[in-house]
Amino acid sequence: MTGSEPVPARVDTSRPHPARVYDWWLGGKDNYPVDEELAQKILAVDDTVLRGARANRRFMHRAVRTVAEAGIRQFLDIGTGIPTEPNLHQVAQGVAAESKVVYADNDPIVLRHAEALLHGTAEGSTDYVHADVRDVDVLLGRAGESLDFGRPVALSLVALTHYLGADADGDDVYGLLEMYVAALAPGSHLILSQVTPDLSPAAIEKAANHFRHSGTPFFPRSLPEFSRFFDGLDLLGPGIIPVYGWRPEAVDVAAQAEGIVPVYAGVARKP
Repeated sequence: MTGSEPVPARVDTSRPHPARVYDWWLGGKDNYPVDEELAQKILAVDDTVLRGARANRRFMHRAVRTVAEAGIRQFLDIGTGIPTEPNLHQVAQGVAAESKVVYADNDPIVLRHAEALLHGTAEGSTDYVHADVRDVDVLLGRAGESLDFGRPVALSLVALTHYLGADADGDDVYGLLEMYVAALAPGSHLILSQVTPDLSPAAIEKAANHFRHSGTPFFPRSLPEFSRFFDGLDLLGPGIIPVYGWRPEAVDVAAQAEGIVPVYAGVARKP
């Protein structure tokens, strides 16, 4: 792992964690009864979550492949979650073996699984930083031990921003993203996806209430609110679009028959 990682606190199994809830939706085994309970409650009111989790993973694969084919050789993935193959480094290094990847997450369970994320190509590198997305200086400082921020980097925050609030909620998610983007060299890319109430408002509100009652902040965003993350950046085609439609492959086209996924996705380049 990068540098000297802090010893994480003992895993808190008294309250759900988004990474572990997401793991349950993806069919993983690295979750606890409290995570499964919340995952099932949300599934009961929002039947889009399982296909949404799968669609998000496929979007990440397509977006990473797109920017790697455009020449990006450095990747910072924040909110990594519990490893689910193929992982980001496998996609990036499948395009260019010399790619360097740093993963970052704040869940001690992800730290336990970090070794699964570190088996990349001999030509490239993979590292893991145990840090919270809100600790910008700490996270970028440790990531900078592996990445050269003087050169373009692809910054990936897939299915993360809906857990971060705006000013009135104690967080400033827009200011946070601005700090990360400011640290990136011209030619870098931002990869984002975010739950929206636009496509399934009643179900998303019920899901959001379950998250909040469990102690997990949750902030679905409208198209204008999500679009704001890309201010000052050049969006890649087809722009901001429901996640199924972002440069879909055959599996994504087929999956659309299952129903909507209330998630927006976008990729943009820093000029």
